[in-house]
Amino acid sequence: VQLQASGGGLVQAGGSLRPSCVVSGSLFRVVNMGWYRQAPGKQRELVAGITRDSITNYADSVKGRFTVVRDNAKNTMFLQMNSLKPEDTAVYYCKIEAQRVGVVRVSEYWGQGTQVTVSS
Repeated sequence: VQLQASGGGLVQAGGSLRPSCVVSGSLFRVVNMGWYRQAPGKQRELVAGITRDSITNYADSVKGRFTVVRDNAKNTMFLQMNSLKPEDTAVYYCKIEAQRVGVVRVSEYWGQGTQVTVSS
């Protein structure tokens, strides 16, 4: 299982970005997906999560500004980020919880991260 995150970039405060996370591999089923971020000198934190049935949860700091969606058929997740603030600057990582076919255990997989920089 491999995760490829892309779509970060440099944007002015108030702008928008829509990073994506594509999951590839064979013989697996993606259960939960999520976006995390890590700013310099800070711990990695959950930004948004989404279950296979598209039940979502968000960090308080992004509620009303960010929206997470997924396409199960394409094993893809997007994070629509609007009204961006300088404090949103961080490396954004996608993470999934997935089951290999025939295996009950759920394993975690991380993508490599995409940089989001918001200028004031």
